[in-house]
Amino acid sequence: MVKVEFITPRGERVAAQAKAGVRLLEVAQGAGMPLEGTCEGQMACSTCHVIIAPDWFKRLPAASADEEDMLDLAAGVAATSRLACQISLTEDMDGLLVKIPGESRDMQRG
Repeated sequence: MVKVEFITPRGERVAAQAKAGVRLLEVAQGAGMPLEGTCEGQMACSTCHVIIAPDWFKRLPAASADEEDMLDLAAGVAATSRLACQISLTEDMDGLLVKIPGESRDMQRG
């Protein structure tokens, strides 16, 4: 199992874990994080925007040009922003630290 720790917009830490191969978006949603993922991972929106801890960011595979384009549309983008739908967990990501931006909003939750 791969452990992931989320930091909510209020600074609360929420631990989660999943099998390798699961997308970070599903892990976040399962942990109750307010990530909508409107396009269901098709990279047609930016509603699963997250901020990866700097030390982890450089260890992840680089974002594609399409992902970078979608991030341009996200609110509160940081230097270490990524789309959670584009990150599949690997064993090497055990302990990944992910911040949920304050601008994140799940339309399904209201």
